[in-house]
Amino acid sequence: MKRIGILTGGGDCPGLNAVIRSAVIRCEQCGMESVGLMYGWRSMIDNRHVPLNRKLVKGIQTEGGTILGSSRTNLMQCEGGLVAAKRTLENLKLDAVIAIGGDDTLGVAMELSNRGLPMIGVPKTIDNDLSCTDYTFGFDTAASIAMEAIERVKTTAASHERTIVVEVMGRYTGWIALEAAVAADAHMVLIPEFPVDINEIVRIVNKRYDVGNTCNVIVVAEGFWPRGIEKSEENLKDDDMFGHTRLARREVSKTLAEEIERRTGHETRHIVLGHVQRGGNPTMFDRFLGTRMGTKAVELVMENQFGSMVALHGTSIESVPLSDALSVRKCVPQNLYEMANMYIGKG
Repeated sequence: MKRIGILTGGGDCPGLNAVIRSAVIRCEQCGMESVGLMYGWRSMIDNRHVPLNRKLVKGIQTEGGTILGSSRTNLMQCEGGLVAAKRTLENLKLDAVIAIGGDDTLGVAMELSNRGLPMIGVPKTIDNDLSCTDYTFGFDTAASIAMEAIERVKTTAASHERTIVVEVMGRYTGWIALEAAVAADAHMVLIPEFPVDINEIVRIVNKRYDVGNTCNVIVVAEGFWPRGIEKSEENLKDDDMFGHTRLARREVSKTLAEEIERRTGHETRHIVLGHVQRGGNPTMFDRFLGTRMGTKAVELVMENQFGSMVALHGTSIESVPLSDALSVRKCVPQNLYEMANMYIGKG
């Protein structure tokens, strides 16, 4: 009987439990056992694991977070990491590992696959920036939460004739900011792919007030930085084993709000949505997408298609090489950005 290890790595994400549930149930249907590897790639070193079964995962697709825990452990940077991975697979008698995560987690899976270990990847990131898949689960929930927050902020901004800068997640790409801003009818969106000068931002804010608008709601991705303002790296440091800086310490929304108020004279506030975007119960879309991806991952194990990642192409769940999915980051294209700006700020 085959035994499959399942792990979740990186930031938690709505829909993770849906993937776990479907993978466990599909394993049972195929006569295979499943083992939960606790806290991501750290499990290869700590040897923390738990047997999984249908009863244990019953109904968890409705819950946020992950019952397997998570960490940002870069196994390839740990001394003896490869040896530990091989030892864990051997000790647990695992025939494959399903790694559920973003580019960092899947990057480790690819490295292990290149060294002969049987790996299958499932793409997870609220940023929606993994290539070779139309959407990643978790994104719909995060963007929906951001949309609702923006709509709520608009009413208080209008009541007090304020400008409010809403900062959403998006280290390298602006998918959450863009789609949430369009859906919530925000007045400006700023994303990393398309830099904007601070003078242009101020001009747009002033123009809206000049023509009688009572408020401005600006949506900004955390990785955006306005041209014309020096980027302060004070107190910033690498936050994890993959070298990612904690952008929350820089708070682009705070900088923008202070600069806009200083230059326009209009009261300006800022809000950072932060981790609330990836917490809580997943949307129907993410529950169903996670279910389909978990099912496909087990089927790829049965077919010995190791080194692959499941992906959404149109309405189909297919497989792509991990190397292709990690070769380039999926950024917001210019035509989509231009289309969004046809509607943003026109309300």
